[in-house]
Amino acid sequence: MNRRVVVTGIGIISALGNTAEETWAGLIAGRSGIENITHFDASEYPVRFAGEVKNFNPEKFIVKKEVKKMDVFIHYAIAASQEAMDNSGLKATPENADRIGTYIGSGIGGFGIIEREHTKLLQGGPGKVSPFFIPSTIINLASGNVSIRFGAKGPNSATATACASGAHAVGDAFKIIQRGDADAMICGGAEGAITPMSVAGFAALRALSSRNDSPQSASRPFDKDRDGFVIGEGAGILILEEYEFARNRGARILAEIVGYGMSSDAFHITQPSEDADGAIRVMKNAIKDAGLNPADISYINAHGTSTPFNDKIETFAIKQVFGEHAYKIPVSSTKSMTGHLLGAAGGLEAGISVLTLYHQQIPPTINYQTPDPDCDLDYVPNNSRTTKLQYVLSNSFGFGGTNAAVIFKRFEE
Repeated sequence: MNRRVVVTGIGIISALGNTAEETWAGLIAGRSGIENITHFDASEYPVRFAGEVKNFNPEKFIVKKEVKKMDVFIHYAIAASQEAMDNSGLKATPENADRIGTYIGSGIGGFGIIEREHTKLLQGGPGKVSPFFIPSTIINLASGNVSIRFGAKGPNSATATACASGAHAVGDAFKIIQRGDADAMICGGAEGAITPMSVAGFAALRALSSRNDSPQSASRPFDKDRDGFVIGEGAGILILEEYEFARNRGARILAEIVGYGMSSDAFHITQPSEDADGAIRVMKNAIKDAGLNPADISYINAHGTSTPFNDKIETFAIKQVFGEHAYKIPVSSTKSMTGHLLGAAGGLEAGISVLTLYHQQIPPTINYQTPDPDCDLDYVPNNSRTTKLQYVLSNSFGFGGTNAAVIFKRFEE
Protein backbone atom coordinates (compact mmCIF):
# COMPACT_ATOMS: atom_id res chain seq x y z
CA MET A 1 0.00 0.00 0.00
CA ASN A 2 1.35 3.42 -0.96
CA ARG A 3 2.21 5.74 1.92
CA ARG A 4 0.45 9.10 2.29
CA VAL A 5 2.62 12.15 1.59
CA VAL A 6 1.91 15.61 2.98
CA VAL A 7 3.34 19.12 2.58
CA THR A 8 4.61 20.73 5.79
CA GLY A 9 6.72 23.65 4.57
CA ILE A 10 7.00 26.14 1.71
CA GLY A 11 9.81 28.51 0.78
CA ILE A 12 9.58 30.99 -2.11
CA ILE A 13 11.88 33.56 -3.68
CA SER A 14 10.21 35.43 -6.55
CA ALA A 15 9.79 38.77 -8.26
CA LEU A 16 6.91 39.40 -5.84
CA GLY A 17 8.91 38.87 -2.65
CA ASN A 18 11.64 36.98 -0.84
CA THR A 19 9.28 34.81 1.21
CA ALA A 20 6.23 32.67 0.56
CA GLU A 21 4.09 35.12 2.54
CA GLU A 22 5.23 38.14 0.50
CA THR A 23 4.75 36.28 -2.77
CA TRP A 24 1.28 35.07 -1.80
CA ALA A 25 0.22 38.59 -0.79
CA GLY A 26 1.37 39.91 -4.17
CA LEU A 27 -0.45 37.16 -6.04
CA ILE A 28 -3.74 37.68 -4.25
CA ALA A 29 -3.46 41.45 -4.80
CA GLY A 30 -2.93 40.81 -8.52
CA ARG A 31 0.37 42.68 -8.48
CA SER A 32 2.96 42.34 -11.24
CA GLY A 33 6.58 41.81 -10.27
CA ILE A 34 7.82 42.54 -13.80
CA GLU A 35 10.14 45.55 -14.22
CA ASN A 36 13.03 46.74 -16.36
CA ILE A 37 16.18 44.61 -16.12
CA THR A 38 18.76 45.84 -13.62
CA HIS A 39 21.07 42.80 -13.43
CA PHE A 40 22.95 44.01 -16.52
CA ASP A 41 22.77 46.80 -19.10
CA ALA A 42 19.94 45.68 -21.38
CA SER A 43 19.53 49.00 -23.18
CA GLU A 44 20.59 47.52 -26.54
CA TYR A 45 18.56 44.31 -26.16
CA PRO A 46 15.30 43.67 -28.01
CA VAL A 47 13.77 42.70 -24.62
CA ARG A 48 14.61 44.90 -21.64
CA PHE A 49 12.39 43.66 -18.80
CA ALA A 50 12.05 40.58 -16.61
CA GLY A 51 10.75 39.20 -13.33
CA GLU A 52 13.86 39.93 -11.26
CA VAL A 53 14.20 39.04 -7.59
CA LYS A 54 14.55 42.31 -5.66
CA ASN A 55 16.50 43.32 -2.54
CA PHE A 56 17.90 39.83 -2.09
CA ASN A 57 21.01 39.54 0.10
CA PRO A 58 22.54 36.04 -0.01
CA GLU A 59 24.65 36.86 3.04
CA LYS A 60 21.48 36.60 5.14
CA PHE A 61 21.57 32.86 4.41
CA ILE A 62 25.14 32.00 3.41
CA VAL A 63 28.52 32.81 4.96
CA LYS A 64 30.08 35.68 2.98
CA LYS A 65 33.15 33.76 1.80
CA GLU A 66 30.91 30.96 0.49
CA VAL A 67 28.62 33.26 -1.51
CA LYS A 68 31.14 33.73 -4.34
CA LYS A 69 31.52 29.96 -4.67
CA MET A 70 27.91 29.59 -5.83
CA ASP A 71 25.81 30.86 -8.69
CA VAL A 72 22.72 32.85 -7.80
CA PHE A 73 20.39 29.91 -8.52
CA ILE A 74 22.07 28.09 -5.62
CA HIS A 75 21.64 31.17 -3.42
CA TYR A 76 17.93 31.16 -4.19
CA ALA A 77 17.65 27.41 -3.54
CA ILE A 78 19.32 27.72 -0.14
CA ALA A 79 17.24 30.73 0.90
CA ALA A 80 13.94 29.12 -0.12
CA SER A 81 14.95 25.83 1.52
CA GLN A 82 15.78 27.65 4.75
CA GLU A 83 12.33 29.24 4.78
CA ALA A 84 10.66 25.91 4.01
CA MET A 85 12.59 24.10 6.74
CA ASP A 86 11.84 26.84 9.27
CA ASN A 87 8.22 26.78 8.15
CA SER A 88 7.98 23.02 8.69
CA GLY A 89 10.04 22.67 11.85
CA LEU A 90 11.83 19.67 10.29
CA LYS A 91 15.35 18.98 11.52
CA ALA A 92 17.82 16.30 10.53
CA THR A 93 19.11 14.35 13.53
CA PRO A 94 21.50 11.40 13.81
CA GLU A 95 18.41 9.20 14.03
CA ASN A 96 16.57 10.47 10.93
CA ALA A 97 19.19 12.13 8.68
CA ASP A 98 19.43 9.20 6.27
CA ARG A 99 15.63 9.32 5.81
CA ILE A 100 15.61 12.99 4.74
CA GLY A 101 16.55 13.75 1.14
CA THR A 102 16.88 16.60 -1.35
CA TYR A 103 15.61 16.84 -4.93
CA ILE A 104 15.92 20.26 -6.59
CA GLY A 105 15.73 20.96 -10.30
CA SER A 106 16.95 23.77 -12.55
CA GLY A 107 16.53 24.32 -16.25
CA ILE A 108 19.74 26.22 -16.97
CA GLY A 109 21.85 26.21 -13.78
CA GLY A 110 24.72 28.65 -13.41
CA PHE A 111 24.44 30.59 -16.66
CA GLY A 112 25.68 33.84 -15.13
CA ILE A 113 28.93 32.38 -13.82
CA ILE A 114 29.46 30.43 -17.05
CA GLU A 115 29.31 33.73 -18.94
CA ARG A 116 31.61 35.48 -16.46
CA GLU A 117 34.24 32.75 -16.41
CA HIS A 118 34.19 32.40 -20.20
CA THR A 119 35.00 36.10 -20.48
CA LYS A 120 37.87 35.68 -18.01
CA LEU A 121 39.19 32.74 -20.05
CA LEU A 122 39.12 34.71 -23.29
CA GLN A 123 40.66 37.82 -21.76
CA GLY A 124 43.24 36.30 -19.42
CA GLY A 125 43.74 32.67 -20.36
CA PRO A 126 42.99 29.45 -18.46
CA GLY A 127 44.82 30.57 -15.34
CA LYS A 128 42.12 33.18 -14.70
CA VAL A 129 39.26 30.66 -14.45
CA SER A 130 38.02 30.21 -10.88
CA PRO A 131 38.58 26.85 -9.16
CA PHE A 132 34.95 27.15 -8.01
CA PHE A 133 33.66 27.50 -11.58
CA ILE A 134 32.37 23.95 -12.04
CA PRO A 135 30.79 23.39 -8.58
CA SER A 136 29.21 26.85 -8.69
CA THR A 137 27.33 26.18 -11.92
CA ILE A 138 26.27 22.55 -12.32
CA ILE A 139 22.58 21.91 -11.76
CA ASN A 140 22.73 19.32 -8.98
CA LEU A 141 24.77 21.63 -6.75
CA ALA A 142 21.57 23.37 -5.63
CA SER A 143 20.39 20.07 -4.20
CA GLY A 144 23.92 19.21 -3.03
CA ASN A 145 24.41 22.47 -1.12
CA VAL A 146 20.98 22.20 0.48
CA SER A 147 21.75 18.62 1.52
CA ILE A 148 25.02 19.75 3.13
CA ARG A 149 23.40 22.75 4.83
CA PHE A 150 20.72 20.69 6.59
CA GLY A 151 22.58 17.41 7.03
CA ALA A 152 20.07 15.55 4.86
CA LYS A 153 21.72 12.20 4.08
CA GLY A 154 18.90 10.52 2.18
CA PRO A 155 18.35 10.59 -1.60
CA ASN A 156 20.10 13.58 -3.20
CA SER A 157 19.20 14.24 -6.82
CA ALA A 158 18.28 16.90 -9.37
CA THR A 159 16.19 17.30 -12.50
CA ALA A 160 17.10 19.23 -15.64
CA THR A 161 13.94 18.99 -17.72
CA ALA A 162 13.72 22.60 -18.88
CA CYS A 163 10.55 24.32 -17.65
CA ALA A 164 9.23 21.10 -16.11
CA SER A 165 12.28 20.67 -13.83
CA GLY A 166 10.73 21.92 -10.59
CA ALA A 167 7.52 19.95 -11.07
CA HIS A 168 9.43 16.77 -11.90
CA ALA A 169 11.54 17.26 -8.76
CA VAL A 170 8.42 17.58 -6.60
CA GLY A 171 6.75 14.60 -8.27
CA ASP A 172 9.84 12.41 -8.07
CA ALA A 173 10.32 13.32 -4.40
CA PHE A 174 6.68 12.42 -3.76
CA LYS A 175 7.25 8.98 -5.27
CA ILE A 176 10.46 8.45 -3.27
CA ILE A 177 8.53 8.94 -0.03
CA GLN A 178 5.45 7.08 -1.24
CA ARG A 179 7.44 3.92 -1.97
CA GLY A 180 9.37 4.12 1.31
CA ASP A 181 12.86 5.24 0.26
CA ALA A 182 12.70 8.38 2.44
CA ASP A 183 10.45 9.89 5.09
CA ALA A 184 10.97 13.54 4.12
CA MET A 185 12.24 15.42 1.04
CA ILE A 186 13.33 19.01 0.46
CA CYS A 187 12.26 19.51 -3.15
CA GLY A 188 11.41 21.99 -5.88
CA GLY A 189 13.25 24.19 -8.34
CA ALA A 190 15.64 27.14 -8.54
CA GLU A 191 16.70 29.40 -11.40
CA GLY A 192 18.81 32.53 -11.84
CA ALA A 193 18.94 32.94 -15.60
CA ILE A 194 18.30 36.64 -16.15
CA THR A 195 21.71 37.04 -17.77
CA PRO A 196 22.94 38.60 -21.02
CA MET A 197 23.29 35.32 -22.93
CA SER A 198 20.06 33.85 -21.61
CA VAL A 199 17.94 36.89 -22.44
CA ALA A 200 19.63 37.25 -25.83
CA GLY A 201 19.05 33.57 -26.57
CA PHE A 202 15.37 33.52 -25.66
CA ALA A 203 14.87 36.79 -27.56
CA ALA A 204 16.56 35.30 -30.62
CA LEU A 205 14.17 32.36 -30.32
CA ARG A 206 11.33 34.93 -30.40
CA ALA A 207 9.88 33.34 -27.29
CA LEU A 208 9.83 36.52 -25.16
CA SER A 209 7.28 39.30 -25.02
CA SER A 210 8.66 42.51 -26.51
CA ARG A 211 6.38 44.98 -24.71
CA ASN A 212 9.27 47.16 -23.56
CA ASP A 213 6.94 50.13 -23.13
CA SER A 214 4.71 48.32 -20.60
CA PRO A 215 6.60 45.59 -18.71
CA GLN A 216 3.95 45.05 -16.04
CA SER A 217 1.28 44.23 -18.61
CA ALA A 218 3.58 42.15 -20.83
CA SER A 219 2.74 38.72 -19.41
CA ARG A 220 -0.88 38.17 -20.39
CA PRO A 221 -1.63 34.44 -20.49
CA PHE A 222 -4.65 33.36 -22.53
CA ASP A 223 -5.27 36.94 -23.71
CA LYS A 224 -5.72 37.36 -27.45
CA ASP A 225 -2.88 39.92 -27.60
CA ARG A 226 -0.25 37.81 -25.79
CA ASP A 227 3.11 37.93 -27.56
CA GLY A 228 5.53 35.81 -25.53
CA PHE A 229 6.66 34.92 -22.04
CA VAL A 230 8.51 37.11 -19.54
CA ILE A 231 11.61 35.52 -18.07
CA GLY A 232 11.67 35.31 -14.28
CA GLU A 233 13.94 33.96 -11.56
CA GLY A 234 13.82 32.64 -8.01
CA ALA A 235 13.00 29.38 -6.27
CA GLY A 236 10.09 27.36 -4.98
CA ILE A 237 10.81 24.68 -2.37
CA LEU A 238 8.43 22.28 -0.59
CA ILE A 239 8.98 20.03 2.39
CA LEU A 240 7.25 16.71 1.73
CA GLU A 241 6.87 14.16 4.50
CA GLU A 242 5.29 10.78 5.01
CA TYR A 243 2.06 11.42 6.90
CA GLU A 244 2.82 9.42 10.06
CA PHE A 245 6.36 10.85 10.21
CA ALA A 246 4.93 14.38 10.07
CA ARG A 247 2.11 13.67 12.53
CA ASN A 248 4.40 11.99 15.05
CA ARG A 249 6.57 15.11 15.30
CA GLY A 250 3.54 17.41 15.54
CA ALA A 251 4.05 19.12 12.19
CA ARG A 252 1.52 21.56 10.77
CA ILE A 253 0.21 19.98 7.57
CA LEU A 254 -0.57 22.40 4.73
CA ALA A 255 -1.86 19.96 2.11
CA GLU A 256 -1.51 16.42 0.82
CA ILE A 257 0.14 15.48 -2.48
CA VAL A 258 -1.82 12.69 -4.15
CA GLY A 259 -0.97 12.47 -7.86
CA TYR A 260 1.89 12.81 -10.32
CA GLY A 261 1.98 12.37 -14.07
CA MET A 262 4.74 12.42 -16.67
CA SER A 263 4.68 12.26 -20.46
CA SER A 264 6.62 13.16 -23.59
CA ASP A 265 5.34 14.83 -26.75
CA ALA A 266 7.95 13.08 -28.91
CA PHE A 267 7.24 15.79 -31.48
CA HIS A 268 9.45 18.93 -31.53
CA ILE A 269 12.24 20.48 -29.47
CA THR A 270 10.29 23.63 -28.53
CA GLN A 271 6.68 23.26 -29.68
CA PRO A 272 3.90 20.94 -28.52
CA SER A 273 1.88 19.19 -31.20
CA GLU A 274 -1.40 20.77 -32.25
CA ASP A 275 -3.35 17.76 -30.98
CA ALA A 276 -1.93 18.46 -27.47
CA ASP A 277 -1.25 14.75 -27.07
CA GLY A 278 1.50 15.08 -24.44
CA ALA A 279 -0.40 17.64 -22.34
CA ILE A 280 -3.55 15.54 -22.44
CA ARG A 281 -1.76 12.38 -21.35
CA VAL A 282 0.20 14.02 -18.53
CA MET A 283 -2.98 15.37 -16.91
CA LYS A 284 -4.75 12.02 -17.36
CA ASN A 285 -1.74 10.23 -15.86
CA ALA A 286 -1.74 12.47 -12.78
CA ILE A 287 -5.51 12.08 -12.30
CA LYS A 288 -5.22 8.29 -12.62
CA ASP A 289 -2.28 8.19 -10.21
CA ALA A 290 -4.36 10.10 -7.66
CA GLY A 291 -7.29 7.69 -8.09
CA LEU A 292 -9.57 10.55 -9.10
CA ASN A 293 -12.06 11.42 -11.81
CA PRO A 294 -11.55 14.57 -13.90
CA ALA A 295 -14.61 16.16 -12.27
CA ASP A 296 -12.84 16.01 -8.88
CA ILE A 297 -10.36 18.75 -9.84
CA SER A 298 -11.31 22.11 -8.29
CA TYR A 299 -8.68 24.40 -9.85
CA ILE A 300 -5.82 24.23 -12.36
CA ASN A 301 -2.64 26.26 -11.92
CA ALA A 302 -1.80 26.35 -15.61
CA HIS A 303 1.60 26.33 -17.27
CA GLY A 304 0.16 29.41 -19.02
CA THR A 305 3.30 31.02 -20.39
CA SER A 306 1.68 33.87 -22.38
CA THR A 307 3.05 32.52 -25.66
CA PRO A 308 0.53 32.30 -28.51
CA PHE A 309 0.90 28.56 -29.07
CA ASN A 310 1.30 27.25 -25.49
CA ASP A 311 -1.85 28.85 -24.11
CA LYS A 312 -3.98 27.72 -27.05
CA ILE A 313 -2.69 24.13 -26.80
CA GLU A 314 -3.00 23.96 -23.00
CA THR A 315 -6.59 25.21 -23.22
CA PHE A 316 -7.39 22.59 -25.86
CA ALA A 317 -5.78 19.88 -23.73
CA ILE A 318 -7.81 20.87 -20.67
CA LYS A 319 -11.01 20.66 -22.70
CA GLN A 320 -10.05 17.23 -24.03
CA VAL A 321 -9.33 15.89 -20.53
CA PHE A 322 -12.24 17.48 -18.66
CA GLY A 323 -14.96 17.75 -21.33
CA GLU A 324 -17.83 20.03 -20.33
CA HIS A 325 -16.44 20.17 -16.79
CA ALA A 326 -13.54 22.21 -18.20
CA TYR A 327 -15.82 25.25 -18.31
CA LYS A 328 -16.58 24.87 -14.59
CA ILE A 329 -12.93 24.67 -13.44
CA PRO A 330 -11.11 27.91 -12.60
CA VAL A 331 -7.78 28.02 -14.46
CA SER A 332 -5.19 30.69 -13.80
CA SER A 333 -1.59 31.46 -14.68
CA THR A 334 0.43 33.04 -11.91
CA LYS A 335 3.22 33.60 -14.45
CA SER A 336 1.26 36.74 -15.34
CA MET A 337 2.67 38.19 -12.10
CA THR A 338 5.95 36.35 -11.42
CA GLY A 339 7.17 35.83 -14.97
CA HIS A 340 8.25 32.40 -16.13
CA LEU A 341 10.89 30.95 -13.80
CA LEU A 342 11.95 28.28 -16.32
CA GLY A 343 13.22 25.31 -14.28
CA ALA A 344 11.96 26.83 -11.02
CA ALA A 345 8.43 27.42 -12.33
CA GLY A 346 7.08 24.03 -11.30
CA GLY A 347 8.49 24.34 -7.78
CA LEU A 348 7.08 27.84 -7.37
CA GLU A 349 3.70 26.85 -8.76
CA ALA A 350 3.55 23.72 -6.61
CA GLY A 351 3.99 26.02 -3.61
CA ILE A 352 1.31 28.37 -4.94
CA SER A 353 -1.04 25.42 -5.45
CA VAL A 354 -0.58 24.38 -1.82
CA LEU A 355 -1.21 27.95 -0.62
CA THR A 356 -4.32 28.08 -2.83
CA LEU A 357 -5.71 25.02 -1.04
CA TYR A 358 -4.63 26.19 2.39
CA HIS A 359 -6.22 29.64 2.03
CA GLN A 360 -9.12 28.49 -0.21
CA GLN A 361 -8.33 31.39 -2.50
CA ILE A 362 -7.37 31.39 -6.18
CA PRO A 363 -4.78 33.84 -7.55
CA PRO A 364 -5.86 35.58 -10.75
CA THR A 365 -4.53 35.73 -14.27
CA ILE A 366 -3.74 39.43 -14.54
CA ASN A 367 -3.56 41.53 -17.72
CA TYR A 368 -6.47 39.57 -19.16
CA GLN A 369 -8.25 42.13 -21.37
CA THR A 370 -9.15 40.72 -24.77
CA PRO A 371 -10.71 37.24 -24.95
CA ASP A 372 -9.27 34.79 -27.47
CA PRO A 373 -11.78 32.47 -29.18
CA ASP A 374 -9.21 29.65 -28.84
CA CYS A 375 -8.90 30.29 -25.09
CA ASP A 376 -12.45 30.23 -23.74
CA LEU A 377 -12.18 28.87 -20.19
CA ASP A 378 -12.54 30.59 -16.81
CA TYR A 379 -9.08 32.12 -16.33
CA VAL A 380 -9.95 33.97 -13.06
CA PRO A 381 -9.31 37.28 -14.82
CA ASN A 382 -7.59 40.11 -12.95
CA ASN A 383 -9.01 39.51 -9.46
CA SER A 384 -8.46 36.70 -6.95
CA ARG A 385 -11.38 34.50 -5.99
CA THR A 386 -12.39 32.85 -2.72
CA THR A 387 -14.07 29.49 -3.23
CA LYS A 388 -14.23 25.93 -1.90
CA LEU A 389 -11.30 23.86 -3.19
CA GLN A 390 -10.53 20.17 -2.71
CA TYR A 391 -8.02 19.16 -5.42
CA VAL A 392 -5.60 21.38 -7.34
CA LEU A 393 -3.73 20.33 -10.50
CA SER A 394 -0.48 22.08 -11.47
CA ASN A 395 0.86 21.76 -15.04
CA SER A 396 4.43 22.19 -16.27
CA PHE A 397 5.64 21.68 -19.84
CA GLY A 398 9.25 21.91 -21.02
CA PHE A 399 11.36 22.17 -24.16
CA GLY A 400 12.12 18.76 -25.56
CA GLY A 401 8.47 17.81 -25.13
CA THR A 402 8.74 16.88 -21.45
CA ASN A 403 5.62 17.29 -19.31
CA ALA A 404 4.76 17.04 -15.61
CA ALA A 405 1.53 17.39 -13.66
CA VAL A 406 1.13 17.28 -9.88
CA ILE A 407 -2.10 17.08 -7.86
CA PHE A 408 -2.53 18.39 -4.32
CA LYS A 409 -5.47 17.77 -1.98
CA ARG A 410 -6.84 19.86 0.85
CA PHE A 411 -5.59 18.10 3.95
CA GLU A 412 -8.01 16.00 5.97
CA GLU A 413 -7.16 13.55 8.74
